[in-house]
Amino acid sequence: MLDTAPPQYRLLDHADHYARWSGLAIGLVVAQALSTLGDVEFEQRVVFCLTAFGLCAVAGVLLADALTLRPQEAVRTASLAPRLVRDHVPPHMGPLIALQGLSLVVLLVITAATASVDPDRVFSTGKVLTLTCNGMRATAGPWPGLYYTLPMFGALAIATPTCVWALRRIAHGPGEEQQRRDRAWAVTGAWGLLVSSQQLYAVLMVSLALTETGCANALGVLTFWVFYPLALLNLFTAVWSLVTVVAPRAVADEAAAEGSYDDE
Repeated sequence: MLDTAPPQYRLLDHADHYARWSGLAIGLVVAQALSTLGDVEFEQRVVFCLTAFGLCAVAGVLLADALTLRPQEAVRTASLAPRLVRDHVPPHMGPLIALQGLSLVVLLVITAATASVDPDRVFSTGKVLTLTCNGMRATAGPWPGLYYTLPMFGALAIATPTCVWALRRIAHGPGEEQQRRDRAWAVTGAWGLLVSSQQLYAVLMVSLALTETGCANALGVLTFWVFYPLALLNLFTAVWSLVTVVAPRAVADEAAAEGSYDDE
């Protein structure tokens, strides 16, 4: 059978895949360029790299969604059941990533509020944590105060409403059910990659700062039981999100297969 699809549709058939992969590739290039900034501290360069990579991944997924071909049928059928965003996002990882995003905001607010403030060095405010132990004052750092995490707040402020808008647009827009689910999973993975990578780095900064000082014995125990498991969880989420951005259909199909096995 001859391929009667118009040439422009044949060219755009896999454009969404290329857009997602290009977003990740551009993110790596930008991160590599930011990592060579010699006049910026190492910790700040890592923040810039993670933020730039996550935003490029989100931008690539949004571009992929815009390039995804919609059905060309002349007749459309409507369903009486309303389409909900939660029906298109990953059933287990979606709520987990949303919870991680909320916990990231809480963590950044707490670290920003507890960071030391030096009126004489305004541009260095939020770099360390001041502790008092046995009547002695000590500093722990680098601490994820506003000096380091302000780019994270900015990235979340840009990416979160954009991804929410994209999910609502996907859920209520045209397209086959499987196609809409794939697009929603890719958007969820891109936002999860941004959130998990940022929270992973913030948790590592907190853990190192609290365990390297002798004045944080109780906080060291808290780090062992809370922050280390949280770091492992974010590492798992980051890997899952990266795989989902690259191949959302493969991850969705595997999750559906596991669900069918559980029902048996």
